Amino acid sequence: MTVEITRDVIVERLGRVKYDRFLFYLMEPYKSFNLNYVLSEEEREEIDIEDLPGPLRRLFQRKDEIDQAQAFLRRIQGELRVEPGINAFLALDVNVDTEDVDAVTQSIEYTRCSNATAFVVPFLGHNFGVGEEAGSILENVAKTHNNRLTFVHENDVTSAMIRSAKVRWDLRVETYETEAELVKKLRLFAGAVMQRERRGELSRLD
Repeated sequence: MTVEITRDVIVERLGRVKYDRFLFYLMEPYKSFNLNYVLSEEEREEIDIEDLPGPLRRLFQRKDEIDQAQAFLRRIQGELRVEPGINAFLALDVNVDTEDVDAVTQSIEYTRCSNATAFVVPFLGHNFGVGEEAGSILENVAKTHNNRLTFVHENDVTSAMIRSAKVRWDLRVETYETEAELVKKLRLFAGAVMQRERRGELSRLD
């Protein structure tokens, strides 16, 4: 590994907030769910997207629509950095080149360094990405960090990995309907982790 990912490195590369040393890693799937990934060109040509019901139209996303998933996570991050003032961050914020450390290894290291980690999966989330990235991380850190992990997905999202996570890794899994509800649940989760650290139920990472 060319770059050593540590808590100090992450903190140094993030902006200042009230609780600088409380790192909350927010992660989304690699890709956004898009039927263009799974349909052939001939199949796509036979479908008039504009004639489809709204929920189905959402499965045919243009790149600008796909980018909404990251913008969504940025809004969540901003809310958490303001209140309660924890150091919420995305992988991109640490600015480690994937040529130095591949994306999955980065996520594993960010999870190990963080006080709390949330897999946030909106309806746009591509189920293949959910299973690939989350599964790799959970295999590596769930035994030691499961009390610091939560998996929060929009009600419309379904995945075999999500269904099995609670049993296989004893992972906290929650759902949300609105952005405001998601923010509230992440704030409560972060607050619970912080309190458990203060009471000594979870070890302090510094």
